[in-house]
Amino acid sequence: MERARDFSWPATPNEGDDKMISRIDHVSIAVKDEEKAKAEHFFRDILGAVAGAGMADPVSRFFWQIYSLGDLSRLEIISPTESGSFLDGFLKQREAGVHHITLQTPDIRKAMAHLEAHGIPFFGFNEYPGGVWKEIFIHPRHGFGVLIQIAEFEADDWLSEQVRFPAGTKWRVEKKGNTATLIFAHPGGGKVTLEMGREDLANLANEIRELLV
Repeated sequence: MERARDFSWPATPNEGDDKMISRIDHVSIAVKDEEKAKAEHFFRDILGAVAGAGMADPVSRFFWQIYSLGDLSRLEIISPTESGSFLDGFLKQREAGVHHITLQTPDIRKAMAHLEAHGIPFFGFNEYPGGVWKEIFIHPRHGFGVLIQIAEFEADDWLSEQVRFPAGTKWRVEKKGNTATLIFAHPGGGKVTLEMGREDLANLANEIRELLV
């Protein structure tokens, strides 16, 4: 039992702290500009990924595009837009590859303080206009060979309307014969779907009624 505690984060939470990391939000794949169309075709048209937000960053000279896969999985495709991109070094000896993983945090300042308290170096703090995205990075030498981006944001802000509910909607129920599909808004963005038969629906209804007593 004591050994299992080694895998919690943190083992002894600071007073008033929630989890430092909410979830893995997405994996970012870097491709050369001439390979971007092929990558988009592969993930979107063959694997069924749904495109969300995307734009060119003139400062870092790259283009990024978020894609949703299934209920809760996401990936990002990034590619240089011109010479001098921060991706030049990464793509110098490869056509494409996993560039980084992005972890969502509810509070970037608390995450930074937590890392500092544990002696974990980080770099690249950046806050986008309006505070819609706040980020830091942990270098691969400190992230066991992986570049880790930690960011504070609202996931639904970056997803297609096809994969998320309108603001304020938390669930939807769809009847299908003797079964039903329950669709819930997920706190990590997007929707999660559950198929339930009559017995499961009856048990769920009973538990809800008991909670309301």
